[in-house]
Amino acid sequence: MKTYRYSAGAPSRRDILRTAAACALQSMALGCMGPIFRPQSPDAALTEVDSESPGATRLVSAVAHPYGMDFVKVENVALVTGLDGSGEDPAPSPQRAALLAELNRREIKNPNEVLASPNTALVLVRGFLRPGIQEGDPFDVEVRTPTRSDTTSLRGGWLMETRLTEMAVLGGQVRTGHEMAYAVGPILVDPSASADSDPALSTVGRVLTGGVATKSRQLGLILDHQHQSYRLSQLVGKAVSERFHTYIDGRRMGVATPKRPEYIELALHPRYKDNVGRYMRVVRSVAIDEGPVQRMERLKLLSDQLLDPVTAETAAVRLEAVGGDEAIEILKKGAKAEDREVRFYSAEALAYLDVTEAVAPLARAAVDEPAFRVAALSALGAMEDGASSEALAEMLSVKSAETRYGAFRGLTSMAPDDRRIRGEKLGPGGKFNYHVLDVGGPPMIHATSSHRQELVLFGKEHHFKLPAVLDAGPRIMVNGLNGSQFTISRFSPGEPTQQRIVSTNVDEVIRAVVDLGGDYPDVVQMLQQAKNCGALPSRFRVNALPEPGRTVDREENPKSSDAKLLTNAN
Repeated sequence: MKTYRYSAGAPSRRDILRTAAACALQSMALGCMGPIFRPQSPDAALTEVDSESPGATRLVSAVAHPYGMDFVKVENVALVTGLDGSGEDPAPSPQRAALLAELNRREIKNPNEVLASPNTALVLVRGFLRPGIQEGDPFDVEVRTPTRSDTTSLRGGWLMETRLTEMAVLGGQVRTGHEMAYAVGPILVDPSASADSDPALSTVGRVLTGGVATKSRQLGLILDHQHQSYRLSQLVGKAVSERFHTYIDGRRMGVATPKRPEYIELALHPRYKDNVGRYMRVVRSVAIDEGPVQRMERLKLLSDQLLDPVTAETAAVRLEAVGGDEAIEILKKGAKAEDREVRFYSAEALAYLDVTEAVAPLARAAVDEPAFRVAALSALGAMEDGASSEALAEMLSVKSAETRYGAFRGLTSMAPDDRRIRGEKLGPGGKFNYHVLDVGGPPMIHATSSHRQELVLFGKEHHFKLPAVLDAGPRIMVNGLNGSQFTISRFSPGEPTQQRIVSTNVDEVIRAVVDLGGDYPDVVQMLQQAKNCGALPSRFRVNALPEPGRTVDREENPKSSDAKLLTNAN
């Protein structure tokens, strides 16, 4: 099991005070708004009930707030190479001077000549380190040319390795922090962008998973000012560690480590590695120093609150924080309730407790309920239960593109070596994830423009229609004007033309393009062009993931879907 203990030291007192001040300012700002701008959440509703109850159990959320849940921006200036004459010699500027210094540091020969080449460009690179990211974890970076740059396109470019740091303007000067990541790789530019008609889009791109964290980001809890003490810090750490544990160097250990009177360090539990936000919410729902009688009384109250759609979500999270057989039995009953919200929130909590009864209601919600789809697929992907993988595998053949691809992502998170979704690494750097799935349903090809270089063919029979001429990057042409086959050619200055002749089978064409040196951006450009000109009959989707933030229409409760769900749940 991968360890998620954080290697970096505890945050400084200055960092903690800065975080606490930001939270205080945010609370003051929200306090000035009228109720029309600040609707009461289920958490808030239950907090009011709890605070009015004599002898009510105190939760972690009453004394502490999260640390490390923000995104950290890292950036730098960098060099792009491999452009087909669309670069520039950048004008004198602090950015050029910084890049020149970096090239000299790396002992690049004739750095001024390199910068002056029309096949290179100076670019600005930035990325965001997510909460809980670990040393060695990948992330996307954005690449763009500076204002007033004469570079016309970044298509086909390669981002040379660059160090990424936090930057801030202090005293009129740009200051950089310690290195937190580096970035390198092929640049993906919008396949539909043209340097002539879309100059702005042609000079912006992404390097998918091109960033790599060189430091782990820490998660923790900061005790509110009025609650800071060694005693309470120890109590909170003990309560959280009794509920969650992980393995460090083969030893079972609690996830919470009190470091100071105001700070408790948290290790990330492996089941929540793809849902850090939920992990923090559950941790903050853990009870502090709760006795057996108090727990029984609270479980009875939560059992009633779980059956109310207004309070079901928060009650389910709090039962998840309790864990154990008694909480699980209450959630199982909720998963069979008639109300779809009660069923879903109960099943979601059961999934993070890895209970089989979560699978059927979550699978039905993923297929029938768009508002619950993203959370349902995430919860199924967090489970280790075999029934969950079977349910996700069945969704690979459904009609909905986002359900289909979401199920694929869930399976890759749960069991990347599962034979049903196992793929291979293609491309020069081996970062291009390529999957051909032997599944039913409408033929569909899915590409990503964020998080990973990944192409998934749903079904094995995908064919291009002829005649067609397609570009796969600036140097590879896919020519199908004559006959019943494609001639794929690579043109490079000063080198003989290389060719491959293949059938119209999409898989064969993709492999031929890669064999000629094409990378992920080149293949995506080819597929997008083919779809735009009618040469690709298969459905082609990009980033078809369920959208978060959809709301449930409580007035509309589809009977057919609910009937199926109740049948499966029972």
